Amino acid sequence: MACMVSPLGYIPSLSHHLPHSLSSTRVRFGAKPASTAAAASAPAPAPSRLRTNSMSQPASEANPDTSEFKTPDVLVQYVVLRRDLIDTWPLGSVVTQGCHASVSAIWSHKDDPHTLRYCSPDNIDSMHKVTLEVKGEPQILNLSEKLKAAGIEHKLWIEQPENFPTCLATKPYPKSMVSSFFKKLKLCK
Repeated sequence: MACMVSPLGYIPSLSHHLPHSLSSTRVRFGAKPASTAAAASAPAPAPSRLRTNSMSQPASEANPDTSEFKTPDVLVQYVVLRRDLIDTWPLGSVVTQGCHASVSAIWSHKDDPHTLRYCSPDNIDSMHKVTLEVKGEPQILNLSEKLKAAGIEHKLWIEQPENFPTCLATKPYPKSMVSSFFKKLKLCK
């Protein structure tokens, strides 16, 4: 039996346990493959459908096929808080109100296809929420009425026992379906 000495110690050779075809295979590094008539007469590879973008031309002209591969409309949940409460309540209390509205809107529409996709295992770690603000109670009530009139499902959170609206949250929607209702509102900062 042949043996090999390695830094790990004595290792018996296993070449006698391998099939002859494997134990006698030799590899030459740096060798050029044999040229055959078949390889020489093989047709040239088809041109690639991939094209490079040129800085001097729009991407749509450089890659005309890219228009076929539009990205899907992102699902988003809008949360709207009241600025008057942000300025007077502890931050944690206002954030809690937004959380209540968000969870309630999702749970109330748990069987909705958009909500199912928004909360799916593939999307759960990449949710999109937009948190906006309105000045006060009249503005949040007005927004809620506009959303109701347009059939946009949402939850207007009414704090109890005080019985006044603190915020609202939509169920998840494709952004293109609902963004127009929120375009005049400020991002909550």
